[in-house]
Amino acid sequence: MSIPRRILEERFRRFVEEDIGHGDVTTEYTIPNGTVVTAHIIAKEAGVIAGIEEASMFIESFGLEVDPLIEDGSKIRERTPILHIEGDAATLLSIERTLLNLLSRMSGIATTTNRLLEKIYQAGYKTRVASTRKTAPGLLHFDKKAVIIGRGDAHRRGLDDMVLIKDNHISIVGSAKEAIEKVRERVSFSKKIEVEVTNIDDALEAAKTGVDIIMLDNFSPKQAKEAIDLLERNQLRTKVLVEASGGITEQNILEYASTGVDVVSLGEITHSAKVLDISLDIINIKKQKF
Repeated sequence: MSIPRRILEERFRRFVEEDIGHGDVTTEYTIPNGTVVTAHIIAKEAGVIAGIEEASMFIESFGLEVDPLIEDGSKIRERTPILHIEGDAATLLSIERTLLNLLSRMSGIATTTNRLLEKIYQAGYKTRVASTRKTAPGLLHFDKKAVIIGRGDAHRRGLDDMVLIKDNHISIVGSAKEAIEKVRERVSFSKKIEVEVTNIDDALEAAKTGVDIIMLDNFSPKQAKEAIDLLERNQLRTKVLVEASGGITEQNILEYASTGVDVVSLGEITHSAKVLDISLDIINIKKQKF
């Protein structure tokens, strides 16, 4: 999942501009010009780290030197140094919070995703965990990449990724079947087609049209199991992937995994994940010019 460095650097600039306003008055009034420091970014709690690549680009784009101490996807213990930084103190202090916000959010998403996957695998299921499009505006790339680093599935990264016919499309067109037919008239063979259904009968009808994926929207675990059983009885189960979405949480995820669905997608991975506690510590003042 890659975005050109130039585009990412432009985004970093906008993030910092939003935070810094007309200038970091505290740093301007307290830190002498020419002060050079070394610092560590430290994960204060255990988790899965994500955002090392982006953080390194971020730091370098502001003229600072950075040495990553671990790789993205690393499972770390509390109080683990993850980045070493050297450079102008005023610059570092002015970008500190934006940098930490990005790392903390990405690492929190990766940690949550990985925890859910481990819970499923330890229970003996093979269900995949996917995110949804419930990401923070402007952070879609970072949120989705964090899910991938946590070993989850990004699902759609954008509206151009695949066809997903949802309830509002069906309401306007008239029926799922008609919506599917309209799509097939124009869509490339390279695009997968997924259709959202709200009841068991519609799941069967969607499978009969030959779509690639059926999304069981807000099904209870019991209803999801009934849908799976219905597809099996009609010899359609192996011809379609089944995704459960809506109302799935860390507390009930095993109930859904036990139904036999292929994928569970959770909005809470990105819209409600607890951030990982990460801080920046100055470890040495190397030079000052007064």
